Amino acid sequence: MFVYGGDPVNDKLVVSLNSPGGNVTGVTFIGTTLTTKKLELLREITPGATDIGLLVNPASTMAELQIKDVAEVAQRSGLRLHVANISSEAEVDTAFADLVQSKVGALVVGTDPIFAFVQRQLTAMAARYRIPTIYNIREYCEVGGLMSYGASFTDALRQGGTYVARIIKGEKPTDLPVLQPTKFELVINLKAAKAIGLTIPAQLLARADEVID
Repeated sequence: MFVYGGDPVNDKLVVSLNSPGGNVTGVTFIGTTLTTKKLELLREITPGATDIGLLVNPASTMAELQIKDVAEVAQRSGLRLHVANISSEAEVDTAFADLVQSKVGALVVGTDPIFAFVQRQLTAMAARYRIPTIYNIREYCEVGGLMSYGASFTDALRQGGTYVARIIKGEKPTDLPVLQPTKFELVINLKAAKAIGLTIPAQLLARADEVID
């Protein structure tokens, strides 16, 4: 059983989403496929930024796809992309030092399990250096992050728990299709925006599923 934000087919966990095969299934909140959407939303609040940062874990299978997708959008849009790497808690400070040196005007935090363990560090560093940053799940906004876009991690865990119960009762993982999210939420933290002197466009606030004051 897995619950994660990558592509289980691309990562060779399952044969296909509908027919997993083997002896494993689970839930994906497909965070890696939303990286370019996060960049689009970020550009709405930082239209003047020409240097964009992307934070990934280079040791993860999810990094390459996210870099490729964002690089393509950046190239088409005339943006300069700066990739920063974090594969452990100890590398957070160095990664942000690199981003600051590159003078990035906005930052996309990629999808990777390692980032869940350094949520508070990431949001604190983004606030310290006044870098407008978008994350993949709402939990970042709850600890001071500016903005997030993605599926509900809580719902994914709930779905995973349901599958665990079904498997315990005797169903085979190979007969259970990989579950995907059906709803995505945009969360904006106005307090975080004010702290870095950023004004959120009214039209974007109107589209938000939740605004944290």
